[in-house]
Amino acid sequence: MTVPTEAGGLTPEECPEAEVAEFEQEFAGTPGKTPLVIKLLVAATFVVILNETIMINAIPTLMADFDITPRSAQWLSTVFMLTMAAVIPLTGWFLQRVSTRTAYAVAMATFCAGTALAAVAPTFEVLLAGRVIQAGGTAVMMPLLMTTLMTVVPESDRGRVMGQVTLAISCAPALGPAVSGVILELGSWRLIFVFVLPVAALVALAGMRQLEDIGEPQVSSVSWLSVLLAAGGFATLVYGLSEIGHGSTGSVTTFIVAGALLVGAFVLYQLRLQRTDVPLLDLRTLKHRTYAVSLLLMSAAFMAFLGSMILLPLYLQNLRGLTELQTGLLVMPGGLAMGLLGPQVGKVYDRFGSRPLVIPGSIGMVVALAALSRIGADTPYWMILGVHVVLMACLAAIFTPVFTLGLGDLPPQLYSHGSSLLGTLQQVAGAVGTAVLVVVMENRSESLAASGSTQAEAFVGGLQWAFVVGAVIGVAVIVLSLLLPAKVEAPEGAPVAH
Repeated sequence: MTVPTEAGGLTPEECPEAEVAEFEQEFAGTPGKTPLVIKLLVAATFVVILNETIMINAIPTLMADFDITPRSAQWLSTVFMLTMAAVIPLTGWFLQRVSTRTAYAVAMATFCAGTALAAVAPTFEVLLAGRVIQAGGTAVMMPLLMTTLMTVVPESDRGRVMGQVTLAISCAPALGPAVSGVILELGSWRLIFVFVLPVAALVALAGMRQLEDIGEPQVSSVSWLSVLLAAGGFATLVYGLSEIGHGSTGSVTTFIVAGALLVGAFVLYQLRLQRTDVPLLDLRTLKHRTYAVSLLLMSAAFMAFLGSMILLPLYLQNLRGLTELQTGLLVMPGGLAMGLLGPQVGKVYDRFGSRPLVIPGSIGMVVALAALSRIGADTPYWMILGVHVVLMACLAAIFTPVFTLGLGDLPPQLYSHGSSLLGTLQQVAGAVGTAVLVVVMENRSESLAASGSTQAEAFVGGLQWAFVVGAVIGVAVIVLSLLLPAKVEAPEGAPVAH
């Protein structure tokens, strides 16, 4: 059977109506029931994304085992993010070139190989290499999940299914520190990878047994200059941003400027390649207004979201003296609330559209960040927990509808490119948000300390200013939410309601 596909198959105009109907019946199922392919991809995505934050609590142990500095140990998380930023721009082309099963097999095999290498790593450098390989597999899974979802799920049911995806992409990072904290109570940091490997392998095998190919691959050449510009540009830019506040001003500026120039060259080259219809990352996605607004909104929201994820653990551990496990358990309810609310938010979106969710969610996010800006050295833990849960619930009301609305504005042949661009900018926005908030906190703390404040007072003062900046970024999210429509009409060739 030949089916319409974003992955390079026939265009909708070239497919007989009977075959389109057959495709929808086979893969899309019925509204209210999530296709098996999505369930399998969500499970795999949860496992791989969990590892983005799972090493945070192991840093003290790794410092002792490998005799390294805290800055060197932090590279275990930084290198994961850099690899994601470098690889994700390539996934649009990759997902068009290979079948669903091949993409899934490559992603999970790569991830498992990296996990196995990390588990037996004799040196810190080998451990870093394992993390790079892990991240390479992770970078493929998220665009694969989003592209497949947009292909097989009817427009009328996408909100509910996208809510289940939110469960994976929001709960996993929040659970990472808590999971590693529990594992580290049992023994060596190697147990983290020993526990993850069989789970990932089982998910991979189950997926390969049940997964069916969606669409047909398109054999196309790849521009290696585009690959070099994308990988070098995005990785250099994210690295420069992540070094703000740590490296020297000159070196940080050099990396940021070099990264920005390479990204600019990549963009210009893609615009040139679009004339021959073979870009590595198709920027014609940005001609779709709702997608472009959604992209900006998601980037601003991720800046505030990931920045606050860094600030709270710093406060709880450095000032309040909580252990890594206690910190993970305190912030875990917020992540769970965000994930568990995802399916319910999706159902509301399917019925009422985005505006009743995104606008109040954006306002609630700013209010929650403003409340955190009043945090003190003796703020009750229950109050911090409550505000954090509210913040995560508001983010759930934003992310699920905006993901669905933005990608739903694209024609099927641009799904893979749209999800790849979204994933790339998430990494960049996360790096920017983290860098900006940490620099604001450190500069304000140093200023207060120089004026005679105690170390604790200076730290709290810096933290408060950082959360204020997060709230200001949130105001941009509110403005952008007002520009979004309630829903978008499905482009020609997209799966339709049954």
